[in-house]
Amino acid sequence: MSDVERQAQVTPEAIADELGKSLHDGAFSRSERKAFSALLSDRDVDPDDLIWLRRRAFAMARSATRDGRAPLDWLEAVTDAIAEAGRGAAPHASEAYFSPGEDCRRAIAEQFGRARVSVDVCVFTITDDHLSAAIMEAHGRGVAIRIVSDDEKSTDTGSDINTLRRLGVAVAIDTSPSHMHHKFAIFDRKRLVTGSYNWTRSAFAENQENIILTAEPGLVSRFQDTFDALWTAWH
Repeated sequence: MSDVERQAQVTPEAIADELGKSLHDGAFSRSERKAFSALLSDRDVDPDDLIWLRRRAFAMARSATRDGRAPLDWLEAVTDAIAEAGRGAAPHASEAYFSPGEDCRRAIAEQFGRARVSVDVCVFTITDDHLSAAIMEAHGRGVAIRIVSDDEKSTDTGSDINTLRRLGVAVAIDTSPSHMHHKFAIFDRKRLVTGSYNWTRSAFAENQENIILTAEPGLVSRFQDTFDALWTAWH
């Protein structure tokens, strides 16, 4: 298994599940802390994930307190471990991915897995069932998904746009005489994926394509403004 594949499997939810298992005796043992730190290391931890994990730890502790337990030592040890991981966490950096091959598709799907609040998708077409499944998984977790796509491509054979709409995903189709040719997505209004990569099977299997993943605030803001303007115009 490659490093990228292993990191994709070690989700923040999986790490939180391991934390929950350690709470049963109200203690965070040395071996549990070591295993927890290893999971964070495998995840190539992101600062946003650490914030989310810290909140989950406090929520678990509050729930345990209502059940008559007072796991203060556990909570202190867990938050110390999260803080230690944060000292080694890299700042928001930009990454580039290329196809053919799985890298672009995997990076996009992983961002859907990390999404907590919202994903705004603005793409020419979606025919890749793997990415459509990632959209639906996030939608099923309560993440607010909005999709803007091209009117002509939405009716192509193999397009998943209308299927996603029937399943409850919010969709807006362009009404202009020209193509809506963007290919970008914004996750939790913090992370941006953009590039030449169409969300199609041929893009990962055959085409020479690229995406950039960035959390640079100025770029995220510009793309978010563009998405919001298109959504207002066509929804």
